[in-house]
Amino acid sequence: MNIKKLDEQVSVSEHITCEAMAPLAQSGVQVVVCNCPEGESEVHPSYKAMERAAQDAGLRFIAIPFTRGRMTREHCEAFLDVLQGGEKIHAFCRTGNRSSQVWAGAKVLMGSDKKQLFGQAQMAGFDVSAALVAIEP
Repeated sequence: MNIKKLDEQVSVSEHITCEAMAPLAQSGVQVVVCNCPEGESEVHPSYKAMERAAQDAGLRFIAIPFTRGRMTREHCEAFLDVLQGGEKIHAFCRTGNRSSQVWAGAKVLMGSDKKQLFGQAQMAGFDVSAALVAIEP
């Protein structure tokens, strides 16, 4: 698992397995957010299996799924709700890109500086410019 930190609260990665839940919990993560539609790949566990593994590790599992290029303000608002809980979050999708986009969109809704968000994402290896243009506070 290639974890990339976007800020002090949020990290992202590619798809994770159920076995990744315990190490995530041990690292301080409290909430796992899946940005993949269920069944996106045959080799990845179902939401039910992921939720069960998360609960067994003491984590909350939340699905905010969308496909590439289909992120909406509603997805960003849902992620914003998770952010406002103040818990440490690990989000994942096929490559981590969608998760970084929805993070950026949610942070824009919080009033964060777009240039700063762009720089933070870029340092983690992501280009969130599309989210920064599409989402307005």
